[in-house]
Amino acid sequence: MTRFRSTIAALALSLAAAPALSVQPNEVLKDPAMEARARHISEGLRCLVCQNQSIDDSDAPLAKDLRVLVRERLKEGDSNGQVIDYVVARYGEFVLLRPVFGWHTLLLWLSPLLAVGLGAFGIWRLSRRRPPTRVAGLSKAEEAEVEALLKRP
Repeated sequence: MTRFRSTIAALALSLAAAPALSVQPNEVLKDPAMEARARHISEGLRCLVCQNQSIDDSDAPLAKDLRVLVRERLKEGDSNGQVIDYVVARYGEFVLLRPVFGWHTLLLWLSPLLAVGLGAFGIWRLSRRRPPTRVAGLSKAEEAEVEALLKRP
């Protein structure tokens, strides 16, 4: 019985920790297919206030305005791409959670590969280092001179 209770408690905690969608009931479209499209679009749009959440997950007033805007554009008959293009034209590419791959974002996309490549090159260079050369020992004459210096008062 204790195992059952602990399982139920763990399940309840995991459900409580799951991110709650911030879409309000008055925002939900009556058509389930169109609502699914709206949710799919808003998952890929960044909340400009929170900046690390989609507009679907954010409680910010601007995120709500963007969710309503997405739904209005869908009601007008826009395709998913047209809605995204409209929002990007209005707010810039920063509103996209997944930036587009283009010349102007090439450094953004390639910087992880560049960092890994530089790290691998550094490790390779360190592994190729030669051990320090051994210093040659003292000659017999030098050893005798050191002994003489050490015996002096």
